[in-house]
Amino acid sequence: MLEGYAPGYAQDALSMMNTRTASDRAAFAQPLFTPGSRVLDLGCGQGSITATLAPSCHVIGVDVHRPLLPAPTSTVDYINATAYALPFATASIDAVFSHALFEHLTNPAAALAEIRRVLRPGGHLAISTSDWSRAKIRPRTANVDAALRGHYLLRRHNGGDPFSGRTIAAKIAAAGFTNITERTRYREDLPYRALATYVESRLAAALSKPLTKDHDQLTSAARSAWSWTKSPAVGDFHQCWQELTATR
Repeated sequence: MLEGYAPGYAQDALSMMNTRTASDRAAFAQPLFTPGSRVLDLGCGQGSITATLAPSCHVIGVDVHRPLLPAPTSTVDYINATAYALPFATASIDAVFSHALFEHLTNPAAALAEIRRVLRPGGHLAISTSDWSRAKIRPRTANVDAALRGHYLLRRHNGGDPFSGRTIAAKIAAAGFTNITERTRYREDLPYRALATYVESRLAAALSKPLTKDHDQLTSAARSAWSWTKSPAVGDFHQCWQELTATR
């Protein structure tokens, strides 16, 4: 299965990513970053979190999509690389942080093995990944449910797991990490109506390209998403994020 970034790189998706900050998305991880340590931000995107992730550390942002990477600064470097082949020596990194990456990975176990390789013994891992199955989305009409089913299917087409937060703790343990802590946090990542537009645009973009399977189901989901965008309903959307820390 080919791996892709399901939200895509359209301007609305990039703008959404750029609203994310270290103070909001990485607060659970920041106590792990000791001054002078080497910290990776894996799946850093445009660096909106990376820039202030660990001001007293040497931070390295890593992303597979080169055009997103900003210019390096005096305290932050950016490297184009995949989570499955990190260009760092074994046991050379003190901490690895990753937000909103693991739900897009085809092989989380391989990525965790690579993270464990580059972390020094006693080094820290901090992951935040979403679980759409526990997202708070209200009201849930028939059109909303049908649109979301198509959205989840599209994410699986891209090699990811929309319910990654359900199983990430078990995967971290299976990779050999210890001292695992886990908490659930809800965030209003998008207003309810903006979520409808986001889901509809992702489905429409996918249907504009040749599809080898599930075309009818995705087409039906896109129609439901379009109807959702036209609904006058006022609602609520809070995404479910699992925030975990662990030790190498």
